[in-house]
Amino acid sequence: MVLLPKIPALKTPSVDAARKKELQIFEKHAGIRFRKLEFLNLAFSHRSFSNETASDIDNNEKLEFLGDSVLGLVVSDYLFRIMSERPEGELARIKSFVVSEDSLAAIAKNIKVDNYILIGKGEEYSGGREKKAILADCMEAIFGAYYLDSGFKNAQSFILKYLVPEIEKVLANKHRKDYKTLLQEYVQKKYKSYPKYNLVKKTGPDHDRTFWIEVAIKDMTFGPGTGKNKKEAEQKVAGIAYETLTKDESDKN
Repeated sequence: MVLLPKIPALKTPSVDAARKKELQIFEKHAGIRFRKLEFLNLAFSHRSFSNETASDIDNNEKLEFLGDSVLGLVVSDYLFRIMSERPEGELARIKSFVVSEDSLAAIAKNIKVDNYILIGKGEEYSGGREKKAILADCMEAIFGAYYLDSGFKNAQSFILKYLVPEIEKVLANKHRKDYKTLLQEYVQKKYKSYPKYNLVKKTGPDHDRTFWIEVAIKDMTFGPGTGKNKKEAEQKVAGIAYETLTKDESDKN
């Protein structure tokens, strides 16, 4: 039997009386209880905050890395148990919707993660608390922190509490569509080709970029779609292309 190494010392932001009260309010709202509130506080520590803090503290990115893996295992295990008769490709497709940035950001907003994130002034001024990427990453960091603090079973219960409803939305086809996947599947089937995404331009300062992306399919170009990151812009333009192509096809029938 291989013994796991101890959890390394983490340089967590300090938890004074006021911050402790805030974190306890979050725990009550989210339905979890940490043994060490320092882990939870670190999960809320965005890179911009740690960079602007005079003291040497970590950010939440390593917890996010861990939480992403824990989340993936929990969701994969659950799908395998309830849908063992379905092919692997379908399970993977459902999982991709459920653990998407959109899904995790919505869960984060639901449990008011945005109220507790520690971010730097630049991110604060540019609306960082509302950015989907920051919210989704923080949610994964919370999953990772809770796994370290309270073990896999407790983390599994916490994750399923919020992810099972997302799975049910996908099964009922009431989820937000992953247009990049839908477009790729359509183009492969219809044209035996792949969509090609091209960055047209970037606008705005470094801390508040807007990306403009077009998608090329055979001899057709759609877009541009815009977003605060490439992934968001690609989803927007994929939606434009998919809706246009499928509408044209239905109009011909």
